[in-house]
Amino acid sequence: MRILMLDLDTLRPDHLGCYGYRRPASPNIDSIAARGVRFDRYYCTDAPCLPSRAALFTGRPGIHTGVVGHGGTAADLRLVGRSRGFTDRCRTDNLPSRLRKAGLYTASISPFAERHGAWWFNAGFREMINPGKSGLESAEEVTPCVLDWLGRSGASDNWFLHVNYWDPHTPYRAPAEFGNPFAGMPTPEWLTEEVVQSHQQAVGPHTAREINMWDDAPNPRWPRHVPAVRNMEDLRRHIDGYDCGIAYMDRHIGMILAELDRLGILEDTAIIVTSDHGENQGEFGIYAEHATADEATCRIPLIIAWPGGRTGISDTALRCNLDLAPTLAALTGQPPADSWEGASFHEAVTGNGAPGRAYIALSQCAHVCQRSIRSERYLYTRTYHDGFHLFPEEMLFDMDADPHQQTDLAPEHPDECARHAATLERWHAAMMQTMPDGYTVDPMWTVLSEGGPEHARGRLRSYCERLLVTDRAWAAPLLWSRHPRDASVGDGRCPSLTPTSDEAPPR
Repeated sequence: MRILMLDLDTLRPDHLGCYGYRRPASPNIDSIAARGVRFDRYYCTDAPCLPSRAALFTGRPGIHTGVVGHGGTAADLRLVGRSRGFTDRCRTDNLPSRLRKAGLYTASISPFAERHGAWWFNAGFREMINPGKSGLESAEEVTPCVLDWLGRSGASDNWFLHVNYWDPHTPYRAPAEFGNPFAGMPTPEWLTEEVVQSHQQAVGPHTAREINMWDDAPNPRWPRHVPAVRNMEDLRRHIDGYDCGIAYMDRHIGMILAELDRLGILEDTAIIVTSDHGENQGEFGIYAEHATADEATCRIPLIIAWPGGRTGISDTALRCNLDLAPTLAALTGQPPADSWEGASFHEAVTGNGAPGRAYIALSQCAHVCQRSIRSERYLYTRTYHDGFHLFPEEMLFDMDADPHQQTDLAPEHPDECARHAATLERWHAAMMQTMPDGYTVDPMWTVLSEGGPEHARGRLRSYCERLLVTDRAWAAPLLWSRHPRDASVGDGRCPSLTPTSDEAPPR
């Protein structure tokens, strides 16, 4: 048995041809989908990068692993505690550990452990190859490592190779010589000129006027990375930059497929295509960031082409990344680890289908603190820290009618909000009742007690000062009143201009 897992950072499924994208960004990924099962409603439970891969590799949600953010206490796996034996559970329960127990030689080509100081990520791999740029690798720096490994080991049997590409992640970095195969092609239809203009008043890091996070300064090193979307031409350049990253990566995936074919093992190799999270590309006025617990950030691709499995199938059940480890264990003849909390859907890959979930709980504590319930039709979001975006406490979206979350239905549908809020509360109670030994605190509360999400912490004053000079002065006092405990508040006086600081937000 041979398994190739393509872990493609920051990849939205709706920018792939096999998921219906009109631009030809992914012919090689599409060819893999034609050979297997495409999962249409598959989500990461915890976003972004570090919490997502922690959930995937441990088979447990962030509220139990302790990893819900990108800094502070809640960026480290919780200790096992007094029940720890000679080694911790990562040696036996991590996804690659379980595949190794199935008799597979496990290898990873990824900088992820170094990027986030997440050394548990290496547990279970017999061979780890770090391309060395902490996530700033371009595909031409990763593919030679893959081809070398396949040349040395590909023809042997019983291996699992994890390959991590980063090209869709900011800053968009496809080499200049790649050109722009999307020049002149339409951009996503929902991003109209009216919508883009409304985004000029969006507030918060990575919104249209500060895509860099806190400013709009261009960086000559990354000419494809647009620092602000002010008009339709900026939007086109921005979307082209993201899609070029996908297409350039896809070209390199084609090189891997060609090498598998040259070795005579393409048809006998299981191929998994997935991502850690998606990307806000205009949703909530946010661009080029995985900043929310919503559809844009948490919906991710999953394609499984399994030798002897189903082909050309679209699976529409609600599923999440906690389910992938038990699925792969089942497909390789292994029982799930006792600590895993997901459910196998291997019958969706090789049988007649498998039941999905009634709902999925989503979490984000790196850019904002949000928890959401994704049900069959709705996305309900509760915001605990808005990351300076002025999100309301509750939001509700009809995902069938409004896939880009443009119309918040919460004010008009209190009963639906109450139903989903009750689901969130029941999920939270169940999670707290099954916390690991010795732990009684929800790690999201830890993030809040340590000053808020890592990517917003201590930036309130300087961001309010920026709002004052970018005709969004109305937002400064609102943010200031919401975040009196931010580390940058200092003397407690909000930066202000007179009289614009009292202006109401434009409508």
